[in-house]
Amino acid sequence: MPQEMAVEVVRDPSHGFTGVPPQPGSTPRPPEGERPAELRVKLYRTSEKMLTIFACAPDLAAPRWHEAPLEVSPDDLRERADRLRNRWHDLVVYYQSEGDELGTQVGSRPFAEAADLSELADRAESVTARLAEEGYDLLDVMLHGSGYDLGRFREFLFTALGGKEPLRVSFDSEVHLPWPMLAVDPETCASPWEAFLGHRHQVEQTTSRYPWDHAPLGDRDLATTSLNKDDALDLVGRAREVHKLLEERSRLIVRSHGSDLLHALAAPVLNEDVMYFWCHGRMVHSGPSTPGLSIRLSDDEHIDGPVVSRKRRRFRRDSHARFKPFVLLNACGTARAAAPGRLKHLGQELIDMGADGVLAPQIDMPQDFATEYAYAFLDLYLTGRYTAGEISLLLVRRFASEFRNPLALAYALHCGIDSRLRLAS
Repeated sequence: MPQEMAVEVVRDPSHGFTGVPPQPGSTPRPPEGERPAELRVKLYRTSEKMLTIFACAPDLAAPRWHEAPLEVSPDDLRERADRLRNRWHDLVVYYQSEGDELGTQVGSRPFAEAADLSELADRAESVTARLAEEGYDLLDVMLHGSGYDLGRFREFLFTALGGKEPLRVSFDSEVHLPWPMLAVDPETCASPWEAFLGHRHQVEQTTSRYPWDHAPLGDRDLATTSLNKDDALDLVGRAREVHKLLEERSRLIVRSHGSDLLHALAAPVLNEDVMYFWCHGRMVHSGPSTPGLSIRLSDDEHIDGPVVSRKRRRFRRDSHARFKPFVLLNACGTARAAAPGRLKHLGQELIDMGADGVLAPQIDMPQDFATEYAYAFLDLYLTGRYTAGEISLLLVRRFASEFRNPLALAYALHCGIDSRLRLAS
């Protein structure tokens, strides 16, 4: 007598025979179809030395907010974040070979001189494991304490972040931490790569301010982009290929002088969909306060947050003006933020002036890797099919699996998780 067999489909790489499964050796594609569940985390100051943390998973059937006071001070949290960035500098960017790695010279910087670290896979794996431990330590310290509410909150957040399914995680925080570089407990993961929040989830630093209506551009057949560059970097890595990609796939505006950039920023309507910066960034002391972040193109004009504010603040929230580009700020350390009460860094000010999102590195980024990352990101973003959050997650996993390189984790999104190229407005 025929029997019915119980079948449970645990993997469906073809999505019900509606797509082609990933082929061996092929580059993974950003996820399509179902939108990942959301996790929202809000971290704000309730007194000079006290922070309170909130979190909510709004896609649950019965969402609720979780709340607890933190026992770590804001200053201690910032110092530990700086320490984590410095560990990345020491272990990856500025690591000097002692000559024991295959094919490397004593004193060379093997992790900074090539984007593909496959030939140094063992060493890269060891370094990544140490970085995962450091990332977990920061998250552990942030949520460490003896309070009952904090213990329950810690349990909720670690369970959510350590789940198998990728999430869209938005951190609305006065303390800007390098969120993608934080990690869950590596001991609970199959590999150290999988511990990082930026490898598990789409992650952004966000804000709770209301968006504002910009002047519409109408329907267009092609995106408008700008390349704001230091000519001295034209021959670095894939810089010329990035230039060609933008030239072939968009209406490209090239600027090599800060004066041209400032002139464009002073106009009420800046109709660029993508602003790409390929230049150097550095911290500049402008007074007794903490130093501010500044970039330069090919001339000696310093572009920083106050300059951008001066050029555009009269247009802020003006429905007849437009400044809504997605910004890839490919200059060292430009994802870092100033502490509350200080002059805002460049990326923060671009967001305040209306930018749709800013993607930038948290640390000094090796130039060859920076061009590889830029090419890969822009190649996908200009299709208009994927959000910046989807692409960021994809590239972290891609550079980990193909190149054994963790540096994609050092790129951080500010308010850009849902940014997508749209040619109708």
